[in-house]
Amino acid sequence: MQGGERSYPMIHYLNQPVLVHLSGYPMPLKGNLIDIGSDVIVLHNGTKYMYVPLIHLQFLTRCPSNETDFDMSAEPEPDPIAELSYRKVLSNARGKFLELFLSGHQPAHGYITSIMNDFFLFHSPLYKDLYISMNHLKVLMPYDPGMTPYALKRENFPVMPATSSLARTFEQQLRKMEGQFVVLDLGDSPRKNGVLKSVRDGLIEMVTADGSNAFLHIDHVKSLHRP
Repeated sequence: MQGGERSYPMIHYLNQPVLVHLSGYPMPLKGNLIDIGSDVIVLHNGTKYMYVPLIHLQFLTRCPSNETDFDMSAEPEPDPIAELSYRKVLSNARGKFLELFLSGHQPAHGYITSIMNDFFLFHSPLYKDLYISMNHLKVLMPYDPGMTPYALKRENFPVMPATSSLARTFEQQLRKMEGQFVVLDLGDSPRKNGVLKSVRDGLIEMVTADGSNAFLHIDHVKSLHRP
């Protein structure tokens, strides 16, 4: 929020320690609320900046004084964004080393390389090209400039652009990958690993290791990558 042009309901909590509960993220986030945008907020917990899309906000409240176990001094954003929004956060983060959470227990580390209508491409040493639905990013945390994933030298892990053209939407991108072996949601279930047989009317059909078919709705798919 730059210059106070807009007023948000949480404005009274700005620069105050807050407790944030997110859907699909088991532990509450704690930190100083240092910026508020139209669909995203920014916290600082004394060591890291946390960009949190509001779509997952269950509730936000003032952090109890006995739980403020972090540096409470006000911290400016490293790269303030005028008229802060989720899409602008993604654009500003492109090419920077990031830690992302799609759920509360399994982070991904790497770089945003492309941003489409409702998904973005994330390049990671562990997962290579990771296609992430914008609807499922819970928390984005930039690393300090100069850091690289797993302490790799930059020449060993350059920021790679997409090697093939990307579709405009997540569903269209999944259709382009029909017939390929894929892993959904970072492999959090055996039934999400297998051959992507088809994507029709929002339903994904997977063929799993035992040859059986499994169906799931695309709205519940957080990410996809090829092993």
